[in-house]
Amino acid sequence: MTEPILDMCNVQVQYPVKGMRKQPFIALNGVSLDIRPGETVGLVGESGSGKTTLGRTVLGLAPVSGGRINYRGRDITHLSRHERRELSDEIQVVFQDPYTSLNPAMTIERILTEPLTARRMPTAEASKRVRDLLDSVGLPSNAAHRLPREFSGGQRQRIAIARSLALEPKLIVCDEPVSALDLSTQARVTDLLIEIQERTGVAYLFISHDLAVVRHLSHRVAVMYRGEIVEWGDGDTVTSDPEHPYTQRLLLSSPIADPVLQDERRERRARSVVG
Repeated sequence: MTEPILDMCNVQVQYPVKGMRKQPFIALNGVSLDIRPGETVGLVGESGSGKTTLGRTVLGLAPVSGGRINYRGRDITHLSRHERRELSDEIQVVFQDPYTSLNPAMTIERILTEPLTARRMPTAEASKRVRDLLDSVGLPSNAAHRLPREFSGGQRQRIAIARSLALEPKLIVCDEPVSALDLSTQARVTDLLIEIQERTGVAYLFISHDLAVVRHLSHRVAVMYRGEIVEWGDGDTVTSDPEHPYTQRLLLSSPIADPVLQDERRERRARSVVG
């Protein structure tokens, strides 16, 4: 079996709470999961379940109070700021909101060139790389000279994806990347992510509250509830025939297009609970 590109073991994240006698807030409580090269691991749960905090720990943006995080065999749990900056070549992120994740005062070319010039890439090479990036996400080369406000939400998210690919990372943390988009645009963006993965072999940690979206592109799925992973396994199994009651409730809350099938599914789940 292929060695994981990312391996999280018993990770804990706690935040202090004001007041001398108050216990700290436990955002993550002994979380373990791994991601293999070229794999998508879906992380699903309701708001406040801890899934975004888990993504932030991978990016070094949340304080880890216990456990460890290994990336390609290296312990990255407590890296310095300089070490984290160097690691950003290999671990990137796509944020939730395409309207605020791009600098409105910068052209698309400047947005995409910024990480390249930070790595001292020659200007001519950087310009060619920008054209290639735009082409890879289905945008014309003349988009480079426009501002973010001139694009739709789906197009802005494509630009954000292009930026995350600029340094040819091995792992991208996708934090609710389609939740702010309409359904048809969601489908186009998720299909784009799958296409990029097949072409480049990049791995994704895909964070979402929507089981239907996670089912579409995840090889394995972890379900979070109150800072813990309560179900973890094959993507099709977890999102279609889950064992844990919490995952079953998530499945029931995710509507399907056929109202008759939706009613049958609810009745079947209700009978299984009673039984």
